[in-house]
Amino acid sequence: MADTLHTAARPYAADSPLAYLMDIAAEAVDAPSEDEERDGAETAAAQHVFRAYAYSFGQAVEGMDWHGYPAVREHGARRFEASAVACLGGGLWLHHTLRISEADGASDVLTLIVPCTCGRGYTDITVDTEDVLMELLAELRPTHGLSLHDDRTPDCHSVQSPPPLGSRP
Repeated sequence: MADTLHTAARPYAADSPLAYLMDIAAEAVDAPSEDEERDGAETAAAQHVFRAYAYSFGQAVEGMDWHGYPAVREHGARRFEASAVACLGGGLWLHHTLRISEADGASDVLTLIVPCTCGRGYTDITVDTEDVLMELLAELRPTHGLSLHDDRTPDCHSVQSPPPLGSRP
């Protein structure tokens, strides 16, 4: 006689509190779709900027200015959390993401991405508070929103020209 596998009968009623809790758990385990991740990233960015930068970014950047991106996964695991960016004009961008760790939970990370005066790269500057932002904007004002390029220590991640063919490094 062949053994037949049977699904164990549910020992609780379909309308019981336990059934309700099991449904909640099933939904919690399901990963959000890419659209949900984008929407969540846009909402988180807009809320953080409005709350933490009420007198600067909160006045200049609206919720609809944010464009969300889903998390980046590698081998099924998250490599980067979902994020959102907002164009500020003049080549400047604002980037928001959450840094998630077991020790600290989730914390907002806001980065100002500034074009370099060399015209070939960008400098990314983490903005911690509105006071830091005001100091940063005061430094960028004389260059009309460009970061100063330094050939000795290029921090703009500038695009380097490839060496000519046949030359040695």
